Amino acid sequence: MASPLTEIPDHLLAEIFLRLPDPADLARASAACVTFRQISTDGSFLRRFRRLHAPPLLGFLDYGRFRPALPPHPSAPAARALALAADFYFSFIDSYCHWTVQDSRDGRVLLDRDLRQHEQPPVFKDLAVCDPLHRRYVLLPPVPHGLAASLEHPFPMVSDARCKAFLVPLGKEEVAAAETTFRVILMANCKTSLAAFVFSSSTGQWQASASKVWSDLALGKHDMAEMSWVHPFILRRHFAYGCFYCDWVEFGSKKLLLLDTRKMEFSIADLPPREWNKEGGIAIVEAGEGRLGIFGFHGKTSSNLSYTVAWNKGESPSQWEVEKTIPLDSGYRYFIRDATQRYLLLIRTAALPRPSLGYPQYEYFSMDVKTLQLQRVCVKQCQPMMPGTHIYTNFTPSLLSSPTI
Repeated sequence: MASPLTEIPDHLLAEIFLRLPDPADLARASAACVTFRQISTDGSFLRRFRRLHAPPLLGFLDYGRFRPALPPHPSAPAARALALAADFYFSFIDSYCHWTVQDSRDGRVLLDRDLRQHEQPPVFKDLAVCDPLHRRYVLLPPVPHGLAASLEHPFPMVSDARCKAFLVPLGKEEVAAAETTFRVILMANCKTSLAAFVFSSSTGQWQASASKVWSDLALGKHDMAEMSWVHPFILRRHFAYGCFYCDWVEFGSKKLLLLDTRKMEFSIADLPPREWNKEGGIAIVEAGEGRLGIFGFHGKTSSNLSYTVAWNKGESPSQWEVEKTIPLDSGYRYFIRDATQRYLLLIRTAALPRPSLGYPQYEYFSMDVKTLQLQRVCVKQCQPMMPGTHIYTNFTPSLLSSPTI
């Protein structure tokens, strides 16, 4: 007689659970019996499971609101539960109505304090990293005066004009271990140079980590003039293999500003020599085996999305090949709104605007960069798009160590 299911050895059950396609399946399996729950909640098992399964896209933050994924998106049930359980109004933070979203990574949200009511704003805005699910936050200390004074020829009102803060994504091992640490980079764009300051929750301190004079980046006069005046807030920012890439595609430039977070060095890289559609934007992702991949639209219209992959490894590859062209429905204009290491957030709207007294309608789609599968997230009517849309993913509790510092 065959052995009953409950007599399968625990190590074989663990191997079966690792092959479940979705975290929701694991949650359902853990509710079946005590043995299944013990296996699925074991720390070593969870670390293995997180290495194999990317955190699901649950929605996105824009215009100060959380937009959950709606049916038929596969994350819709979890997104609805998150929207009910979390506080995306951030009312657990003092003076929460004066805080605005700057970035979202790994279930955490970076906020800065609105200084419009201040006559004399400080050099840098106040920053906070929060966990909206567990209603906890860390208020970052101010950048020390000595570091702020090290900026060369800063623009007037640096905090409003030329600074941008963003979270550094966790590595695979950090995600697998459910790390509660985080890092924040504050990039300052000055008249003649760039500077980056890094805050680590491990030390609780800011450090000056990178600085580069514009003239040392091997740029022509036209590129230097174009890049130095652009507000960092409107630059499209991408992260791959430990590097942030900022692009000027919207302004017709084929240059990328690169910040290596391992060496904390600035440099310049080139986009593949193709005609990139300015309006649709690009997304730089990890293509595997240390190679970069770029999603983007070519030509004057954004009718088809192409995926271009580098032949060679490295931060600034010189050889590229179109890996795949993803056909999109005709009659629409498409835009890349945000990207993580695993997902793209696309928007589409009617190519010919319809006469209406209200705002135009936008459809939001997620794309898995591994499978290239498109899935609709939601539909909403809103004003013309502005910078500030951030994908929200969550897999494990991003619990911070204390409510405040």
